[in-house]
Order: sequence, then structure tokens, then C-alpha cells
Amino acid sequence: MIIRRGRGQEREDKRTVDKKEPGTRPRVRKGSSAPSDQSRKSNTGRSEAKDATAGKRVGKTKVIKTASGSKPKSPVLGRNGKERTSDVFRRNVIEKRPARKFEGAESDQYLNKTGKVLRGRLGNKNLNDEFETSGKKGKSAPSKKEPGAMRLNRYIANAGLCSRREADTFIATGCVTINGKIVSEMGYQVLPGESVSFNGKIITAEKKMYVLLNKPKGYVTTLEDPHADKTVMELIANACTERIYPVGRLDKATTGLLLFTNDGDMTKRLTHPKYNRKKIYHVFVDQKVTKNHLQEIVDGITLEDGFVAADSVSYVNEDDKKQVGIEIHSGKNKIVRRIFEHLGYKVEKLDRVYFCGLTKKDLPRGRWRFLTEDEVNVLKMSSK
Repeated sequence: MIIRRGRGQEREDKRTVDKKEPGTRPRVRKGSSAPSDQSRKSNTGRSEAKDATAGKRVGKTKVIKTASGSKPKSPVLGRNGKERTSDVFRRNVIEKRPARKFEGAESDQYLNKTGKVLRGRLGNKNLNDEFETSGKKGKSAPSKKEPGAMRLNRYIANAGLCSRREADTFIATGCVTINGKIVSEMGYQVLPGESVSFNGKIITAEKKMYVLLNKPKGYVTTLEDPHADKTVMELIANACTERIYPVGRLDKATTGLLLFTNDGDMTKRLTHPKYNRKKIYHVFVDQKVTKNHLQEIVDGITLEDGFVAADSVSYVNEDDKKQVGIEIHSGKNKIVRRIFEHLGYKVEKLDRVYFCGLTKKDLPRGRWRFLTEDEVNVLKMSSK
């Protein structure tokens, strides 16, 4: 049962003028004056005389000292003349705590005797018997990156042997040597002129290759897929001996331009949305596209994975409004198909006719060609 104070009901005031209860100040009525300093001194003197026989000093402020024994400059007292609880806790507990010392690790990665990598910022105290730091094996990395230096896993990947992640595993197991010495440090920087060997064979960085394919329908854009009947890698199998891979992807039913290269830096800049790489698609739908829908595509629509808007859109032929050209820089999966399906159209055919300044001119369906030097320079300039 909850009992609440009634409206207008006042609490009894325990504070009085004549009597003073512990922890309260005397209440001064209107017209009366506060106790004088002389009366205060007399009261203090009486209290001191009363306790003089007991050896106590009552009525004077207690001296507060810090942890070091010095007197504080300005002690903060509460209403009753005593030190605040927070200050007592800080002086007796916090200031007396011993300083904590943390043991840092020399490296973020440790290797056991089998070559397995243990990751994490761990101290050296409990690891000396079971683990040894990777810095003790091989040559340490330069403190400052020198001109022309390249990270070891990237150097191996550029040689066409494997990916960077797989290269880290080979480095940890001691399969890589530099100038005849085993290097198991992940962050090692390979300097110009150093000899890098993998399983006893000298490797060198591959030459940068750029191959443009006019992808036909029915091929999957992937390096390898056991469930796919045909992949785009079959179409460029004889293009070069270097290990190249597709830049971005086209779905199985989409045709058009697809670039292959082993230039990882350029691939990142051509596929990342923030660089706004221009792509143009030729879209064939099952019914005429209205002008209101074209305007809606440019203004932007909201799909299940977020908002998307085309850079521009128009009819390919004014006489056939079932064919639309759309320019877009978004790299989301099947984005063009999903835009038209959201508006109630079925895409019957989709062809990429322009990609980052490259066109299908003189490139039949299913054929490939190397990029010219001028085209490579244009890609590098546009990807900076």
C-alpha cells in the first residue's frame, strides 16, 4: 500500500530557534540577528574546556594530510566540519594504489615450433619457453620504407604464385628466403636488388598485363567454380602466362566489357564506389519505359539494400522505348536489373557497352584483346 502526503499537508519542522539538533543550523526568524562572533567564540571555549581533561581538542578543524604527509593547500570540509567521504576515499584508497606496469609485446605475431602463427598483443613473460618472436627469424624489416620497397606477401602475389593471404601462410612456414636467408616476418619490405626465392626457386614480380574481353552470355565471372559449366577464365586461357583476374564482375546472363589484369592497385581504384568509375549499360525490357520512370531512376529509388540513383538515363531509340541506356557508377550486385524490376519491368537483355573509358569497338562477342599503351595510361590517370 502506497501512502502519499496529502495536498496542503505540511511536514513538521524539526528545526527550532531555541534548540539545535545534530547536523542542523539554527533557524533565524525575521527581525532577529545572527549569533555574533563573540558568542561563537565563547561557545567554542566552553566546549574546549569541557574536554581538556580528556586530552582531546574539540572545536578546532582537524588537520588533513595527503598521502605524502604534506598539508593540503585548501582542505574541503563538509557542512558538519568534517572531511568529505570522497576526499577520504581518494586519500586512503586511490592515492595508495601501486602503479600498474604493463608488459608490452615486441611484435603482434608469434610463431611456435611448428610454424603456426599466434596473433595478439601478448607479453614476453610467459612466451619465452613455448614461442619465439618472428623478429628472431630472418632479417627484420627496415624502420622506414625506402623507395621501391614492396611488402613481401605482395611481392609473392605479384609473381603470380598465389594470393596475399596464401603468401602469409608460406612466409610463416619458412618457404620463403631472401638472399639465401629464411624470412618469416609478415611485414618484411623487399628492397630493389634483393633475391627472393620460394621453395628454392627465384621468383620475380610479373609484368603488368591488361586484357579486355567482350563477354558472351552463359559464362560465370569467377576464377574457378566447380559448380559452373563455363567461366570467363576459359575465354582468356591463352592470353598470357601471367596470373590475371577479372576487375569486378558481370552476372551469367549479362554480356559486354570485362577487364582482366594483375595490377592490384588499379583494380581497387576501378571497382571502389568512391572513385565514381563510369559504366554504361544497354538495357532491353519487356515493355515500353515511361518518361516518369526514367525521371524516377535519375532521382533515385530505395531498394532492399539502400538508396541508388543513376547518373543519367535515356532512350536508345525514340522509336523503340523498350531499349534504354543507363549510366551508373554503383557497384552493387545486379544493380541495373534490380532497378528496372523494382519499377515493374523484366530485363530481357543487358549489355555493358562502356567501362572506365573502354568501349567494344572492333571487339566481337567472345573475343579479347590487349589494351594499348595509351589506354593503360588513361586508366592509370583516371584511377589516381
